[in-house]
Amino acid sequence: MSRVLIIDDDPAMAQVMSSLCSEAGHTPISYTSASKALQLLASHAPQLVITDIKHEDGADLDVFHACKIALPHVPVILVTANRNLQIAVGAMRAGAADYLLKPFNIADLRVAMQRARERDLDRNIGVAPRVGEAQHFENIIGGSARMEDVFNLIRKVADTDSTILITGESGTGKELVAKALHFNSARHRQPFVAINCSALPENLLESELFGHKKGAFTGAVQDKAGLFEEAEGGTIFLDEINSMALLLQTKLLRVLQERVIRRVGENRNIPIHVRVLAASNEPLFQKLKEGTFREDLYYRLAVIPLEIPPLRERREDIALLVEHFLLKYGGLRPEAVAIDKDALQALREYPWPGNVRELENAVERACALCENRLVRLYDLPPRVLSQRFDNEQDKAFKTTRFNPQLPIGRPLAEFIATQERCFIEETIRANRGSRERAAKVLGISSATLYRKLDAASMPPIQKSDLGGKVGGSET
Repeated sequence: MSRVLIIDDDPAMAQVMSSLCSEAGHTPISYTSASKALQLLASHAPQLVITDIKHEDGADLDVFHACKIALPHVPVILVTANRNLQIAVGAMRAGAADYLLKPFNIADLRVAMQRARERDLDRNIGVAPRVGEAQHFENIIGGSARMEDVFNLIRKVADTDSTILITGESGTGKELVAKALHFNSARHRQPFVAINCSALPENLLESELFGHKKGAFTGAVQDKAGLFEEAEGGTIFLDEINSMALLLQTKLLRVLQERVIRRVGENRNIPIHVRVLAASNEPLFQKLKEGTFREDLYYRLAVIPLEIPPLRERREDIALLVEHFLLKYGGLRPEAVAIDKDALQALREYPWPGNVRELENAVERACALCENRLVRLYDLPPRVLSQRFDNEQDKAFKTTRFNPQLPIGRPLAEFIATQERCFIEETIRANRGSRERAAKVLGISSATLYRKLDAASMPPIQKSDLGGKVGGSET
């Protein structure tokens, strides 16, 4: 049966829930300290978590967030005495499996546990979604045709032992895809171990992957198992494998061929039963031509190649991703965070060189800076706003390039000064009268902006121009 992690600072309530789990054939692990439970979360590897929202040691929703990040496949049931329904709605939107109000009946808890387990089983079986519907695999979100192809391939190959090479630009979610492959396979209750191959020098990476024997090198004070051994029965994910040195590539090839590893400084082979997933953030064919990546290793890794498209090639998914991140960073507050149409359009137009990771950072920033729970254009990062203004300038140029209304005959300096003044005015209006924000968007200092305003003898912007109140020092 299941391991159930129970966290409640009321010892009596924790005992009641533990007894119920035991009667149902589960193995309860009970804590009255949320902080201690968080420290041991990964080592317990629970299949279900039941936790109070408020804790005396201040952890509050930290347990819930930690589970969704570290163990995204684990259902979480939240219990609380707070009868604010907005909290319940926000928790469910953010991914809670269920929500119970104290005091609750034992029968209610029993039903909630059963529902959570059934949903977990449904997720592992994998119910096919309707075409065009937003699809989710361990926080991978998309409804575009390109992402439907990715999801379909994940479903087909997840429950196999084939080695898969995941390719895609940085920030596209390669590790999320690797987790989706693991947690939707028969290995989902076994370890998922990930390592970034570019994070360590060659000698340390070899020790991390294969382990070492005591005395094998300076600092090896005891025997150490490697990550392949830690992942026994489960999955190992080798991220940025394109950065692995040639000598280590040779040793990895032997592991894939013979399914044995040898610790550094040891002569005996250790058999392993591990599925290998690898990822590269650059095309490997060029490295094959350059001789910096072994061709035979490439074909061993790319038994099934899986390419994740960059965000700029699936712009129709941006609105879905924005909605998800708004819920993630604002959904558990009393009121949900929304976004206005101009801000959303700016996000759609931006090319996102950092892909989904950059978009998530932008939305998190906007949620922190926004007022009245609404993300507006000026809450977005300056680089996004600059792109939008560049696009608008391009449109204006194309529209007026052969316009007979152009002031032919006026001095060039006068025309440039007029255009600069208009551009500064519009930028200030777009930022609701804030000259400080406008200066940041324009890429100039506040002093330079004020100097340009004085030089142009611009009149102050009126409330009627902005449709709202203008702050004193920022007007």
